[in-house]
Amino acid sequence: MFIVLLLSYVVNAMDRQLFSVLAPDVRKALALSVPQVGLAATMFTLGIGLAGLPTGYLLGRMSRKNVAIIGVIIFSAATYLTAYAEAMPDLLAYRFVSGLGESMQLTALLAIGTTYFLEHRALAASSLNFTFGIGAVIGPNLGAAILNATQWQTPFIVFGWLGAGVVILVMIFVKPWFSEIKVTEQTEINGPEQDVAASIWAKTPLTLALATVFAGLAIYGYLGLYPTYLRESLGFTPRQAGLAVSFYGFGALLSLFGGWLGDKIDYRKLLFAALLAAAIAGGLLFTGLDKSLPLHIAFSFVFGIAISAMVYANLSAGIIKSVTRAKASFASGLFVASLYIPAAFAGYLLGHLKEAFGWTIGGIFQISGCAVIAAILSIMATKSRKPVI
Repeated sequence: MFIVLLLSYVVNAMDRQLFSVLAPDVRKALALSVPQVGLAATMFTLGIGLAGLPTGYLLGRMSRKNVAIIGVIIFSAATYLTAYAEAMPDLLAYRFVSGLGESMQLTALLAIGTTYFLEHRALAASSLNFTFGIGAVIGPNLGAAILNATQWQTPFIVFGWLGAGVVILVMIFVKPWFSEIKVTEQTEINGPEQDVAASIWAKTPLTLALATVFAGLAIYGYLGLYPTYLRESLGFTPRQAGLAVSFYGFGALLSLFGGWLGDKIDYRKLLFAALLAAAIAGGLLFTGLDKSLPLHIAFSFVFGIAISAMVYANLSAGIIKSVTRAKASFASGLFVASLYIPAAFAGYLLGHLKEAFGWTIGGIFQISGCAVIAAILSIMATKSRKPVI
């Protein structure tokens, strides 16, 4: 049943990665500027972020399975409608609504996995990013292939219909005894982990949430405009740009290892090292790398391992592990909100930095600078001294 849910998240990831590859074509068709298309590329993250905490509360009143299903329906419909956008306002609206649905699904799946698999929460959280990696590999390459054979609207239509298939699978195969398992406060008291807070507003989860804010600006600066940089500045074809960014997805496939490693060692130290590695690799990607496709593939892969397999997996699991298990839904909502609300403006910010300083300085300032700040915040996060139950 968890595999079926993870399959539904592959479609989520494919939808997220599609727009960045098609951004130059959308920009040309709708006569948009670089900051405008950058904003459109990451606007879905505002929807994800704003829906994060409300979805956490919704999960306390509605079945997690139904919340996930509704989320898939919403983001798939919005992806489909993106093909019919005629100007900036409706394009932003569809991208924003897509994020609302993606947030509902992501928050519900995090709550299901980290609540059911009590002793393997980091692995459960990282498995979502593992399947995101699969979608991040398939999405850009399939989208580019469809684009080359048709027009820019067709990939959005095809990807939108994929959601209908996974909704049917989830409805048939996922049973309530799996998705709706509850954890009580008594379970917390008798459980092995008591060095946690009873509220998401405690110091440790909030410090990790702030680190997530800056990590999100780095991640979505890359995801939002890196393909545009490859195509417009370096002259890469859509297929070449899709191939390069898909290796970020290959890096995310190591998320299971990242989650396992975060359970074995101090995840704060792991976050610090991984974020510094991401700062180096991410900055180099915007230096041109001699316009070498193999080098861009290699450093996209390294960036994907560092920022997605290690950082995303352990920030999400870290925030959830820093509170009692009964608060897993709220913690997953905090992570989603912290990552995606600021990320909504990552592409817009990088677009303005590009116009002010050029692609290289702008990319290094945002990708590398934000990753370094997140690294410092991660190592500053401390465990609770005593349980607050």
